[in-house]
Amino acid sequence: MDLPPGVTLRVEDKPAEADIEALADGLETFNEAAWPSHQPWEEFALFLRDAEGRILGGPVGQVYAGWLFVRFLSQPQALRRHRLGAGLMAAAEDRARARGCHSAYVDTFDFQAPGFYRKQGYEEFARLPYPPKGERIWLRKRLTEAAP
Repeated sequence: MDLPPGVTLRVEDKPAEADIEALADGLETFNEAAWPSHQPWEEFALFLRDAEGRILGGPVGQVYAGWLFVRFLSQPQALRRHRLGAGLMAAAEDRARARGCHSAYVDTFDFQAPGFYRKQGYEEFARLPYPPKGERIWLRKRLTEAAP
């Protein structure tokens, strides 16, 4: 690749958060110019905490342009099978609806939780092979009647 004079390229395996934010800010500036009325990107989390305030689990979500992306849902093994995951997903979806979202999506590996997400009303829309350990699956759910 030929770089313009004065421009360098450096690979960083553990980039600083501020550097990642600089890239995100550049993309947001471009998006704002091309799509002035788009919903700003927001990240949120719901936390299960013990009596001492230590985080036990919860989902992390990103809301953008009418969609909730559930980045991940973490829950300790001891708290599984108590319907907490279903409650956490419902709470994240409620938060997304309050922010104007019409749909949600999540990705998971076939050895993780595709069955759990299907039980929450999510439907598969994409799958990629991840040899040697199975497949990565994307699922979506309509949160409102107006969802595309």
